[in-house]
This record gives sequence, structure tokens and C-alpha cells, in this order.
Amino acid sequence: MGALLEDLKASRLLKETVVIIGGEFGRTPSVEVSGLVRVQNGRGHNNHGFSTLVAVGGFKGGLAYGSTDDFGFKAVENRVHPHDLHATVLHQLGLDHKKLTYR
Repeated sequence: MGALLEDLKASRLLKETVVIIGGEFGRTPSVEVSGLVRVQNGRGHNNHGFSTLVAVGGFKGGLAYGSTDDFGFKAVENRVHPHDLHATVLHQLGLDHKKLTYR
């Protein structure tokens, strides 16, 4: 990812390129051990609280939106649905998400 950002910056395309970094789920703030394995590497999947970074391309920098509980397990403030995130990105690209919706 770093190399891509450096290339975009060098070619002067970074300011007009929307960069989205995210995943399909977050990670729990703790490790769950079931007793089936001796060593637990990593943390469990978490669909209750995860982060997505949206940068440059006209987005305001330095803004953090939403938060999790004190343990970091569940989103509790300013939760964003993926549809709303997509609509925001499409709006920034100059597209009306309602014209792209087919029910």
C-alpha cells in the first residue's frame, strides 16, 4: 500500500484519488481459546466493530468518525452502514448513488 501511495504522490494523482483501506471484518480485542489448539495465534473475527480508512480525493483529513465501547469490541457511537459508506464515496466521485440502485 505504501508503494502505491508513493507512486500516486510522485505522479501528482494522490490528491484526486480516493483511497479506501478496509476489510470484511475487524478483529476482537482479545484472544478466544477453545481448548482445541495449544497455541492461539491472532485474534477472532469481529463483525461488531471495525475500522475503514478513507483518504485523500477531496475527503477532509484528520477526522475520526464513530467509536467503540471501552473494551473495543462493539461500535457504539456513529455507526456507519456499508451502504452509507458506499454512497459517500460515490458522492465524492460525483455520482448519485440513487441512480445506481436497482431493487
